[in-house]
Amino acid sequence: MPATVADSDRAVSSRQPSPERAAWRIALSCMLALAIAMGIGRFAFTPMLPLMLHEHLTDIQHGSWLASLNYAGYFVGALSCMWLRFTPTRIVRFALALTVVLTLAMGLLDSFAVWAVVRTLAGIMSAWAMVFSAGWAFRKLGELHMPSLGGVIFAGPGAGIVVTGLLASLNSSLAWPARGGWLLCGGLALALLALIWRTFEPDGPAPATAAGAANPGHATHAAQAQPAAHAVNHGSGETVIPVTVLYGFAGFGYIITATFLPVIARQALPGSPWPDLFFPLLGLMVMPGAIIGARAPQAWDNRLLLAACYVTQGLGVGIGIVLPNVVGFAVGSVLVGLPFTAITVYAVRECRRLRGDNANGLIGLVTASYGIGQIVGPLVAAPLVAATGNFTAALLCASGALVFGAIGFVWDWRRSLERAP
Repeated sequence: MPATVADSDRAVSSRQPSPERAAWRIALSCMLALAIAMGIGRFAFTPMLPLMLHEHLTDIQHGSWLASLNYAGYFVGALSCMWLRFTPTRIVRFALALTVVLTLAMGLLDSFAVWAVVRTLAGIMSAWAMVFSAGWAFRKLGELHMPSLGGVIFAGPGAGIVVTGLLASLNSSLAWPARGGWLLCGGLALALLALIWRTFEPDGPAPATAAGAANPGHATHAAQAQPAAHAVNHGSGETVIPVTVLYGFAGFGYIITATFLPVIARQALPGSPWPDLFFPLLGLMVMPGAIIGARAPQAWDNRLLLAACYVTQGLGVGIGIVLPNVVGFAVGSVLVGLPFTAITVYAVRECRRLRGDNANGLIGLVTASYGIGQIVGPLVAAPLVAATGNFTAALLCASGALVFGAIGFVWDWRRSLERAP
């Protein structure tokens, strides 16, 4: 008998994955995309820096410049998303492919000037990949009625940090040169990209827009997937200044640890096998933190949640000063990693509380503040280390910034209660 149209439709349907399977494929692919862009492209520098210092390829001052250039690139990349008008999946493919090339370039080239360009471009690519892969994924997950998988996506940076940290540790234990570690990371990025390449097939003319680009922080899109918010009454006396300014303290407060943790641990624990494992532990904690943070009840005040996260990270940053041993660094890594993504989730929720569904501009503003904090952090740390010979003063500044930010959010919360009718 000749096949009917209905038979043909059933055959096509049987070849298509179920909505649940398709959603998981999208979520896991975007998780790996962020592992490439953030965990490798952005944060592989952290575990590789001690190896580069040991081989005298760079010093703390120049390493700080390279870190700040990468964070500046991320800042520029996030802002530039507002003007990109290409299909999101094309941007993701381009950004991830160039991330692979730039990671390999760190192992093949040894000029500081070239490294500066490479790290800046890597920052731009990580921003593009993060913004557009997350935006595309949440649109797709919404269409498949499974937005709850968004937390899986933002486990990607933590997964990438874990793997790159372990690769750097393996590289060190085998006494391979630093360039070998970069090539390992580049090879891993290439393998992961090959695995997810087909997921990012161009699927239509939907261009990247400023609305999607205005949200370049970690887990921004996860936070925006929450129910629409109503803006506070503008006559209430509440302003956007506190969240804008105080969010910058989070960028400054965590970035010194996120950039120099293996160097700090090696300085405190010479000859120990543990220092190379603290940064992977930090990344491991980012993964559950991303999922747990996105599920905090909407009724909880965002400013108090932010204050709690700031204090947690502040303790994590400072505990290595009080307990410069294996236990201290391990506990510190856990405390810094867990709130890493949750901080952005709550900051975006606070923006939506203040501006409702018109919060994109404010989200972009607070992200810029966070980015400036990240850029400034290593630049402040370098002269303090040069003057004192250790990271104690730099870590005290970072921890103090986080505690100050927490106090600021509590003060803003109490002020709003006093003005409430």
